[in-house]
Amino acid sequence: MKLNGIITPIITIMTDKGEIDYKNMKLHINNLIENGINGLLFLGSIGEFYSFNKEKKKELIDFAVKEVDGRVPVLVGVGDTNLNDVMDMSTYCKNKGVDVLVLISPYYFAPTEDSTFDYMSYVAKNVDLPLLLYNFPARSGNDLVPDLVYKLAKENKNIIGIKDTVDNISHTRKLINKVKKDFPEFLIFSGFDEYYLSNRVSGGDGLISGLTNVEPKIFSELHRAYQEKDFDTLTDYGNRISKLMEIYDIADLFITGIKAGVKINGLDISTYTNSPSKPITQKQFEEIKNIINDSSV
Repeated sequence: MKLNGIITPIITIMTDKGEIDYKNMKLHINNLIENGINGLLFLGSIGEFYSFNKEKKKELIDFAVKEVDGRVPVLVGVGDTNLNDVMDMSTYCKNKGVDVLVLISPYYFAPTEDSTFDYMSYVAKNVDLPLLLYNFPARSGNDLVPDLVYKLAKENKNIIGIKDTVDNISHTRKLINKVKKDFPEFLIFSGFDEYYLSNRVSGGDGLISGLTNVEPKIFSELHRAYQEKDFDTLTDYGNRISKLMEIYDIADLFITGIKAGVKINGLDISTYTNSPSKPITQKQFEEIKNIINDSSV
């Protein structure tokens, strides 16, 4: 199991009534893998982890592991404000064959660095699986700063990396400079789609980003172009991704916009997104379609 390059935090496709649509999930999973995605993260933010009960999450995990069938690493988000639920989900993932756990920093109360260290270390020490930290301070209210990440990596050998979803590449660069000096195998992914190149030239390992649901081939080709020093392709696809970033600003909740993009690109799915979210309007849908069309020029 090797993580690098482009990982998709996969949408959870549902019917208009809010039931998980496993038929279209299967089609979406296979499309992502066939288009060169290097790993799949289930129950991340875009996967709406916050809105499903444990039974639904476990049902989805069972399906995901079976459907992916070892073709790429399976990552699962297990973050929660209830530590007992985190441990229950983590143990379940271990028993079902998940490759990597993804743990968002404790949210809502914005705990101190010491409390965050204790929380994440407890999970790491009590589950025998690789653990990827998830830093999303805009949502969690809690920033995993470089010194804290360094300490977590030093004290917990199964904490193997971090997804840094901060709209400021210097934050990720500081993480890279601080942690990789002593732990060069520690993986550092950016969570914003347009930061692939900045991440890589700074010494990072790639992206875990939502638009890969919509245009997986663009991102896998971007990764290939960087590896092969194909600068023309790198520039072309980088420009296309910059245009696609506008999708995040259209719908009431960005997850719904990502689902609309997947639908526009050929998978006939519902754009239903769990509460709190408003249904996408026809006007918003057309705006997203125009963005996708413009990005292909």
